[in-house]
Amino acid sequence: MITPVKNDLTIDTEAVARIMHSFSLNGIHPLVLGTTGESSSVGEKESLRFVEAAVASKGEGQCVYAGLVGNQVANLIERGNQYIELGADAVVATLPSYYILTPAQIIVFYTALADNVKGPVILYNIKATTQMSIPLEVVDVLSNHPNIWGLKDSERDEERMKQCIATYKSRADFSYFCGWGAQSAGSLALGADGIVPSTGNIVPELYKQLMDAAKKGDFEMAQKFQEQTDVVATLYQKGRTLGESLAALKVMMHHKGICGTTMMPPLTELSAEESRQIITLMTSLDPSNRGEI
Repeated sequence: MITPVKNDLTIDTEAVARIMHSFSLNGIHPLVLGTTGESSSVGEKESLRFVEAAVASKGEGQCVYAGLVGNQVANLIERGNQYIELGADAVVATLPSYYILTPAQIIVFYTALADNVKGPVILYNIKATTQMSIPLEVVDVLSNHPNIWGLKDSERDEERMKQCIATYKSRADFSYFCGWGAQSAGSLALGADGIVPSTGNIVPELYKQLMDAAKKGDFEMAQKFQEQTDVVATLYQKGRTLGESLAALKVMMHHKGICGTTMMPPLTELSAEESRQIITLMTSLDPSNRGEI
């Protein structure tokens, strides 16, 4: 889930409620304060307001996963417990990103979180931002901790994905979530427990249809929806850095009346010309030319 913010860089709680409602209608359980949510740029006060607003807007049976990002372990443990106390169902923790950690240090880090956070912990592997990959042998060790419930893997490595799914798809106590949007349907066909695509912010209904098809075992239909979501993803991702793509995604969501375009520093908004280009492309996707995807 994106982090909707006002011009004064405070959380737009009304936009949070709109997005949560849209997600609930489409069977989506959001990860707030993840990479798409500019998590490393959101301070403690607004992070807590965001989690509180998301939990307050939950639909029936809807879960909220809260991201933990930072380099101070004691602070992460404290923040994780605050999120759980506010009603988050689990925390999803990335590796600290300043020092390159050894496999043994990664185990120590996640064990400290799992031992001290009073709620489920999910590992979050995203080499693109942490510059490290959680080794599969480390995942295997950590998967046996009773408070570590799964792995969200956003590394774009097909063999790694296949190996993870094969290893954990029969484990009732450890789940695999694919964070590589282009492999949503493919990972589900292999047995992934869930998917975490940023494009779900703008076309949640397509992902509902994709997931429904996968649950029925109709992976040919799931792949058709995958191809549709890939087209949408290209609109805001192609030719842009990760940060620029998030700004473009907010432009698309603003065009649909969901939230504003403000970004948390150091990320910046797109130029007016870039925004117009994206809106023009969005409009071209809609057969009725109403400016909607």
